[in-house]
Amino acid sequence: MATYLITGATSDVGCRLIESIIAPQDIVIAQGCGDLKHLAPLCQKFPGQIHTYDVDLSDDSAVDVFISHVSERFGAPTHFVHLPALRVVNTKFKNFDMDRFETDLHIQVHSALRLSRAFLPAMAKARFGRVVFMLTSYIIGVPPKNTAAYVTAKHALLGLAKSLCADYAPFGVTVNCVAPYMMETKFLSDTPDLVVQMSAEANPMKRNARVEDVVPAIRFLLSDEAGFISGVTLPVTGGAAIL
Repeated sequence: MATYLITGATSDVGCRLIESIIAPQDIVIAQGCGDLKHLAPLCQKFPGQIHTYDVDLSDDSAVDVFISHVSERFGAPTHFVHLPALRVVNTKFKNFDMDRFETDLHIQVHSALRLSRAFLPAMAKARFGRVVFMLTSYIIGVPPKNTAAYVTAKHALLGLAKSLCADYAPFGVTVNCVAPYMMETKFLSDTPDLVVQMSAEANPMKRNARVEDVVPAIRFLLSDEAGFISGVTLPVTGGAAIL
């Protein structure tokens, strides 16, 4: 039996991931923020297995309460997948929105750090754990212009993942990341259609990434077969970014 903690579970990737990994007797702790309705069909399909939490990850105290509830009810998860982020806003650096950046930093990095600090020591004690963080292909090579806030937050998350890998690999806990190309989900609702189209045309495969491209990569990194893989950032880019 596995216990999955998935933050950003209400996203397109989160919902598809839950449906693809959950097995009988598994438990999924699924976090969203004001959008738990997206998980309702899955809760009906897997009754009693998915436990939803409405938590504002930009609020450190709310995250701490969430951690306390999860710890008391479920103990430490065996798998932790961290997906959340604010939508990308293309803004010239002279117009950098410091308040929005601070919010995104809390959602992406502070919450990941707090959750990891709470649960990775228990994973280490159990000699097993799988951790996957969602990054972006923007961290590979030259990033697009006007994305400083998003790219900075993602690099901070990458730094955390590398440090956790170094600390916890001796204890059977793997920490990896996926870095998708622009992915056509509701996350792009604030991105102009022309930008999405230009991104697709610039890709060697002449399309953007899809949820069904990214979820299998995450699922593999969570699997027993990936037990000797840690510290990896897996590009899911159709050949647009090569490490």
